[in-house]
Amino acid sequence: MREYLLCLAAAAAVTYLVTPLARAIAVRWGAMAEVRDRDVHDAPTPRLGGLAMLAGLCAGLLLASKLPQMSSVFSVGDNPTVALLSGAAIIVVLGLIDDRWGLAAPTKLAGQVLAAAVMALQGISIIWLPFGGTLVLDPVTSVLLTVLVVLVCINAINMVDGLDGLAAGIVAVAALAFFSYSYLLSVEVGFERATMATLVSALLVGMCVGFLPYNVFPARIFMGDTGSMLLGFLLAASIITLSGQVDPAAIEGGTLLPALLPILLPLAVLVLPLLDLGLAVLRRTRKGRSPFAPDKLHLHHRLLEMGHSQRRTVTLMYAWTAVVAGTAVALAFVPVAYALLILIIGLLAVAYVALRPGASGGSALLRRGGPAKTGTDA
Repeated sequence: MREYLLCLAAAAAVTYLVTPLARAIAVRWGAMAEVRDRDVHDAPTPRLGGLAMLAGLCAGLLLASKLPQMSSVFSVGDNPTVALLSGAAIIVVLGLIDDRWGLAAPTKLAGQVLAAAVMALQGISIIWLPFGGTLVLDPVTSVLLTVLVVLVCINAINMVDGLDGLAAGIVAVAALAFFSYSYLLSVEVGFERATMATLVSALLVGMCVGFLPYNVFPARIFMGDTGSMLLGFLLAASIITLSGQVDPAAIEGGTLLPALLPILLPLAVLVLPLLDLGLAVLRRTRKGRSPFAPDKLHLHHRLLEMGHSQRRTVTLMYAWTAVVAGTAVALAFVPVAYALLILIIGLLAVAYVALRPGASGGSALLRRGGPAKTGTDA
């Protein structure tokens, strides 16, 4: 645990220290988020916060490579960090181009497919599914399924990236839940392969924590597509490394069918982004529009229209993510009845607060701008 926390702290510190530099580069380079009709910020704001996150990721991995406990992650001949960093490099380049000049949705999608395929072909891929026991996938199916998971994660995070601190906070909560699960799993069951998932989750938490001081309302810098796509990519890599490669049937004493955990946990940690993505696609296609066509009907927009302030809206979405993700983690280690009780009480509490916006003035803020838009699809 101590070495994971050291890596987390390193990622957070480097991200925090490099963010002002990333902001200066964005201003000088002209990578600014201008105010558009669908956005909810009211002044041009620098993007490229993802550059600082990348620096935090590299710092955390560099430190981890020097720590004895992490030696198995960086083993010669089977080094998943090469696959991770090569895919991440493609994502960051793609995001930089989009943040500066803008890219058409099909071009971005093609770049995301390339990054996911590069990672999958180098070893970070889903190699089995828990259907009818253990269904081992052939190489082609493995790569295709991995690409699909990565695309869903990237675009779910990008879609929810619509208020100051929202995407970074949700990813931090989700990554913390996944870190807890993978760490406890490695301790309880002794899965050495869980180390990579645990490390990437810890680094994700650190990257988000280091960036949030600059990104909470009122944001001084946005992560841009460089950041949102990188976070989605890393979260997908963490999920695939554990859920797609470690057989949960080896978990003893599970209170939920162990074979369901690889499916349940990723859905739980990404419940809010996936819900927002699904609703957006359904809403837009029913109107005969492209699924990538932007609008102002996302979950955070609806909470603002109800009268919640920007900070309160973000906090509510953090809480929803924490309740569902925390329950999924608990299912692996406590009786189902206790976990479901936690879920019901948590959801009822958050729903109660959500339905009582009070006089927070969210609608007025939405009309005149204020919250931040850090991606391009919200």
